[in-house]
Amino acid sequence: MAIAAAIMISFFIVLFATPSFIKVAELKNLFDEPGDQRKLHKTRIPSMGGIMIFAGTLFSFFICFPSEDIGYIKFLVPSILVLFFIGIKDDIIGTAPVKKLLGHLLVAFIMVLMAEVKITSLYGIFEVRELPDWASISLSIFTYVVIINAFNLIDGVDGLAAGVGCIAATSFGIWFLLLGSMVDAIIAFSLAGSLLGFLRFNFHPANIFMGDSGSLTVGLIICVLAIRVIEFRPDVMPVEMKFISKPIFAMAVLSYPLLDTLRIFVYRMLKGTSPFTADKNHIHHRLIFLGLSHAQTVGVIYLFNVSLIAYSILVKGLNTSYTFIILAAIVFIAMGGLFLIPVKQKKQT
Repeated sequence: MAIAAAIMISFFIVLFATPSFIKVAELKNLFDEPGDQRKLHKTRIPSMGGIMIFAGTLFSFFICFPSEDIGYIKFLVPSILVLFFIGIKDDIIGTAPVKKLLGHLLVAFIMVLMAEVKITSLYGIFEVRELPDWASISLSIFTYVVIINAFNLIDGVDGLAAGVGCIAATSFGIWFLLLGSMVDAIIAFSLAGSLLGFLRFNFHPANIFMGDSGSLTVGLIICVLAIRVIEFRPDVMPVEMKFISKPIFAMAVLSYPLLDTLRIFVYRMLKGTSPFTADKNHIHHRLIFLGLSHAQTVGVIYLFNVSLIAYSILVKGLNTSYTFIILAAIVFIAMGGLFLIPVKQKKQT
């Protein structure tokens, strides 16, 4: 009952509030202007839709919160607020990449050192299990920064970040629901409901963008949920779920944002440019240049993401290292094939 309420409350808050916010954005001139090198839209689109995602998710979560023991939530909410206001500032007047990175690091330190939501083991990937404290902290902070930035960077095609975020939140929500972890399940489904409602206005042709206020909020919540999945105690898991590799499942859920972010960072560094420099070398740009429409592009990416999630579940019981190698091979073959196809057209369809 609480799960259904969480989805419905956040969905309808965003669905009914967003049209009014679009009117306010138009009156106050809160637009995402075309012309930036990596932008594909040709007209002014209202931005800062992340305010609706932020409000819908937190309102729904606190209404449906099932326990007096708030645990890591007392650290997560202030961390969301930090990134939300960094995103708001960036959406309105812009923020230097270094300052944004410092905000990401601050949030990562809060969640890792204070909330202790961190990766403590690789659970058999390349036979690595328990990590020493320094490695656990370093890997966890790196993970927060990468995933938060990943959702920020993939927000380049109508409906992409919201749709991928909705798939991730729903996947994690189902996982936690099956394990009986209601706090995690409710925050996951609250976010999924908000993103589903937002997609009504963000799918192509978009009436509003989520902006950094939305993508940073989504990235942080998804990152926390991913680490909670990886670190969930195996002794309280149902027998049929114990054979699913938790880190492989989490990586499969986050496959597209992680793949695109790591690829684009490597590409930019090899070119000698800043990893934070805007360009049109993302995977979604490539699909657009190959002649796909916005809707077709996000549909292909959704299908790819869901297929990898299904793979991570269907290969349960296989050696974790082999599962990871096969997953990596699938990803690199798909990506390599995509970039070997000749580009027939380099303009928006």
